[in-house]
Amino acid sequence: MNFNSQNVSSNRKSKTFNNPERFIEGWYWAIPSTDLRVGEVKPITLLGRDLVIYRGKDKKAVTFDAYCPHMGAHLAEGKVEGNGLRCSFHQWKFDNEGFCVDIPCLDEPLPLKLKAWPTAEKYGMIWVWTGEVSLQPLPFIPELEQQDCDVAIVSQLLTNCHPNVVIINAIDTQYLNTVKRLPLENLFEKEELNQNAITFSNSTRVREGNFLRRLIRPFYKNALNYSICYWYGSTSMVTFIPNFLHLHIMLTLRLIAGGKTEGYTLLMIKKRRGIFGHLYNWIVLWVGKILSQDFLKVDAKIFEKIQFDLRTPIKTDQAIMQFINHLERQTALCWGTWQEGRSLRDPETRDNRDKWRDVLND
Repeated sequence: MNFNSQNVSSNRKSKTFNNPERFIEGWYWAIPSTDLRVGEVKPITLLGRDLVIYRGKDKKAVTFDAYCPHMGAHLAEGKVEGNGLRCSFHQWKFDNEGFCVDIPCLDEPLPLKLKAWPTAEKYGMIWVWTGEVSLQPLPFIPELEQQDCDVAIVSQLLTNCHPNVVIINAIDTQYLNTVKRLPLENLFEKEELNQNAITFSNSTRVREGNFLRRLIRPFYKNALNYSICYWYGSTSMVTFIPNFLHLHIMLTLRLIAGGKTEGYTLLMIKKRRGIFGHLYNWIVLWVGKILSQDFLKVDAKIFEKIQFDLRTPIKTDQAIMQFINHLERQTALCWGTWQEGRSLRDPETRDNRDKWRDVLND
């Protein structure tokens, strides 16, 4: 496909992207860490599946399927005992791996096991892996992979369109240049970190121009560096601040019923030592929180009514199509069941992927 013309048409039919019945196997936020105290159990619905999550005496979060294997009582009505969970109906108890360890009316428990899901905590959030065994790490920015960081939750997001559509906004240079008035070049450089993570980077020499350009120019001797890292097609981390600061914005989303989106916006900065380092980070996060809330207002209005359909991609949409291609090659699960969907070995999926090959390689 040639981009010499102003635009091109595409008949590509996605199997996963913007599909309300599919999501990528991976790590998804469950609840903020502060919403789960020691000894507390809560119901959650994650990607169409009913779960319970609790925090045991050891302070670790544990996630199970929601219903007791005996008669189907909801385990969120149960009680945390030590590091285990006891059902409120017939008082069956399960340890933190899901094994049944006590049935009051029997001398020995039955060889039963609740479905337990890999659970971890980072960035002030509790995360659940949607497969049997976690195959990849929690989302991270390459720059912060081995670093501790301070985090602030900026806002909670609920919008009418699919998470995939929300998340590509950060590599939509037409939108960034016109609506956000960020001085970025039109094309990104991409790098696939692994099967589930991809980065896009953009380096632009800052020239005189609008207020934003004049404001940021003193911080850059050569070029303005903007980068974004995507994980599981649902979490993005953007770095777009002067080099000496590097404040990072995380947008972590998940699909809800009706093809809609819920998620959180977080700010992250490398942890600094000492009182002054702590104070510095606190001020930066506070200022960043105020600025980012205003920055996101316009986006929210657009996502409320958009009916996404990329029928006429042009050259500046190349990063978006590269993201979609990366997404389509990841393991897709079905909404509610968490069973694997059709793979790229399916002829129809392979044929649709090939339709954009020329675009992606242009």
